[in-house]
Amino acid sequence: MILKETLRTIARKQKEELFIDDKTVEREKLKEIKIDINLAVIISGVRRCGKSTLLKQLMKKTDNFYYFNFEDPRANGFELEDFYRLNEAFQEEFKDSKYYFFDEIQNVEKWELFVRSMLDKNRHFIITGSNASLLSKELGTKLTGRHIRYELMPFSYNEFLALKNRKPHIESFEEYLKKGGFPQYLKIEKIEMLQELFNDIITRDISIRHKIRSEKLLKQLSLYLLTNLGREFSYNSLRKTFKLSINTIISFISYFEDAYILFSVPKFDYSYKKQLINKKKIYAIDNGLVIANSNSFSEDKGRMLENMVFLNLRRNYNNIYYFSEKRECDFLVKEQNKITQAIQVCYEISEENKEREISGLVEALKKFNLKNGLILTYNQEDKIKIDDKIINVIPVWKWLQ
Repeated sequence: MILKETLRTIARKQKEELFIDDKTVEREKLKEIKIDINLAVIISGVRRCGKSTLLKQLMKKTDNFYYFNFEDPRANGFELEDFYRLNEAFQEEFKDSKYYFFDEIQNVEKWELFVRSMLDKNRHFIITGSNASLLSKELGTKLTGRHIRYELMPFSYNEFLALKNRKPHIESFEEYLKKGGFPQYLKIEKIEMLQELFNDIITRDISIRHKIRSEKLLKQLSLYLLTNLGREFSYNSLRKTFKLSINTIISFISYFEDAYILFSVPKFDYSYKKQLINKKKIYAIDNGLVIANSNSFSEDKGRMLENMVFLNLRRNYNNIYYFSEKRECDFLVKEQNKITQAIQVCYEISEENKEREISGLVEALKKFNLKNGLILTYNQEDKIKIDDKIINVIPVWKWLQ
């Protein structure tokens, strides 16, 4: 329990400190989000990707609001019952408002009970959180049909350009390719910040939350996956490598995904059961984060490019697969139960690799009856026609616009 007077003091000081550093890049998600709907607006994403900044930008859509950040050390020990004391403190300290902005709410157990009760009183909630599984579980049990969810990722290329005041060009893209999109890192450019961020995610968002006995093994597995982005893996091969049970491997990978640090991409199959048992590929939340914590990744620009393409697809689509039959195609996009895009990523097409890169894409185009395909490159542009298929070769930096 936290005393109401303590909560009042915390809320007042937090609000006073809100807009001290107000020079921020407007997030692309801002235009999508409406705050005056009778639903809980949930913004989830990896730690330090800019959720709090987006929350502040959303606050400017109203003149009067309540705000509380649950990661504030002064609010340590906040419990469900404290919401009602906090609400009283809000009403006593500030003008009456129907807008509640809550930051990192996943730190409070059963928070959804309070939010549901206040939604029934025609209040509006805009909430951030850093754990997909925790939020999904709570939303599913108590807020079914009463919430809308948005995922926020580190800066896109266009947001990076806005921050750096740069133009779209191969030189600015090269910088983005290596540095990634974590806003604070792009401002201070201290690699230690990304190393500490990685450790924070592993320790605070995974190890402590899930009561992992061996954080060392957890970290070893995460680093192994970071160094093998874009490559196939199976739970069984990881089990043998790390001497862990299949269930533990599956759990660990699900924790990485819940914390938004890693993503697994299944091999496409019309059978959902086969999708579950087939090998998967792994990708990471940010190139800069991977380079800061992995020795080999920065040496392979092809995989850096592929990871970046995945991240942009992940921003826009829910269902992404890879294709592998006689040949391989890096990405398939599924929309409304239909494959709509086939995309190959290749740092540079040469006489030596063109047959392999093109044939895998063409096989996918024929399989799913698509007329057009994409080969995304570092800085190569072309147009290739094979039978009735058109393949557009486009530099990733232009595709990201």
